[in-house]
Amino acid sequence: MTDSASRNVVRLRGDGIGPEIADAVELVLDAAGADIAWQDYPAGEKAIAEFGEPLPQSTIDAIKEAGVALKSPIATPIGTGFRSVNVQLRKALDLYANYRPVRSIPGVHGRFENVDLIVIRENTEGLYSGLEHEITPGVVTSLKVSTRAASMRIAEFAFSLAERAGRKKISAVHKANILKLSDGLALQCYREVAAQHPEIAYEERIIDATAMALVLKPEQFDVLVMENLYGDIISDLCAGLIGGLGLAPSGNYGENVAVFEAVHGTAPDIAGQGIANPTALLLSAVEMLEYIGKRTISQQVRDATLKTLSDGKCRTADLGGKASTMEFAEAIASNIK
Repeated sequence: MTDSASRNVVRLRGDGIGPEIADAVELVLDAAGADIAWQDYPAGEKAIAEFGEPLPQSTIDAIKEAGVALKSPIATPIGTGFRSVNVQLRKALDLYANYRPVRSIPGVHGRFENVDLIVIRENTEGLYSGLEHEITPGVVTSLKVSTRAASMRIAEFAFSLAERAGRKKISAVHKANILKLSDGLALQCYREVAAQHPEIAYEERIIDATAMALVLKPEQFDVLVMENLYGDIISDLCAGLIGGLGLAPSGNYGENVAVFEAVHGTAPDIAGQGIANPTALLLSAVEMLEYIGKRTISQQVRDATLKTLSDGKCRTADLGGKASTMEFAEAIASNIK
């Protein structure tokens, strides 16, 4: 696909601040000439109200047909209620790889400068398989599922990505000192794939030691690959290194489909006020543009976003400014060259 070709993209506008930041992203991409034909489909609270379920089959089918989707945050009840739409999407579309680039943004205060790393998370199994059982009142078991097929697939994804991106090192994150069978199996697979890529340095790190090392010296990391639960935790930790989830993009990849999303919450306390920061969803859209072959426009939108943030003249309240969501989007649009 060329930058000039029109492309259908399914959009899940989400809950809370989701629709507001979706509109801001649309404004910026229109200004860049991305030529995206948005196809809006329901998911989350509105889908329950209309269809009685948070993720209708029609939404899943539409994403399969389009091959790509952009998702605003969707509410997930804690402890009760419906199962996470995120988890359902990953299962239904076999989005086995979660990609979370974490890069410092010039002019935006973070714990560190010059952070530039990528977290790759296996997306389909582990404890997130959701296999729980109450044996007797007050006693619950949760089953962690680990397979060779999934471990090999995520390892191959990580090493292939590192190769394409010119990355030099992969850190395999695990707890095989305790979980000798499940994490041990994953390490076996990582080692097999690492042997096929001798040009990329490979190391293994225990999850708790990795968390400490990241908050002490993140520059020692390049690409990190790990199972589902570890990746969920570590990717959020890494976002904290650069200023928070509001600045961190995310993509979920399958064989023939990808869903890009902002991973922060729905922020119901500010929903409808027009003050939400759309940066995370916008940078996720940048990754989406790259994925669908609109690379020139992707770079233009990325550059304009970073310039706007770096200038500091127009920022939303969470970054110390006074701009509304759409004022911030308009400032980015004016910086597109």
